[in-house]
Amino acid sequence: MSQLQRLQIQRRRRTFRVRNKIRRVSARPRLSVFRSNKHISVQIIDDVQGRTLAAASTFEKDLRETLSGYGGNIEAAVLVGKRIAERALEAGIRQVVFDRGSYKYHGRVAALADAARDAGLDLGPKKEIQEKPARGTESKQAKKSDKSDKAGKIGQPAGKKGK
Repeated sequence: MSQLQRLQIQRRRRTFRVRNKIRRVSARPRLSVFRSNKHISVQIIDDVQGRTLAAASTFEKDLRETLSGYGGNIEAAVLVGKRIAERALEAGIRQVVFDRGSYKYHGRVAALADAARDAGLDLGPKKEIQEKPARGTESKQAKKSDKSDKAGKIGQPAGKKGK
């Protein structure tokens, strides 16, 4: 199996995992995102009826003119997010569940979701990104004292188990 085939399988699994979780948990329509290098498009889909309720994309003529042809950046994603929120509210849709597909909630995908949320569409609470502490920030002295504390509590040297 080539590396390309393995990546495609991983992407497909990630997509199915996200979509199945959304379908299990929510009865809301789904805000599905498609991202390419040059464009970004989004649809609101009713899975019960199998219909697209609203859509927006950087393929649209007025958005292309606003963006001077290139729709593969965060600015374009923000405009598409605002446009989909306007169209959804016109159609009477206030609550949707965000389907990121196989893409990380980062960059253009996150900008689109935030813009739609700011324009009045209810996507649920904003995802807070937690920062992990940098590796190696804890000093060696602190680690040694931590081990000696554990050893003192048990009554044996650190790293050895009693019978």
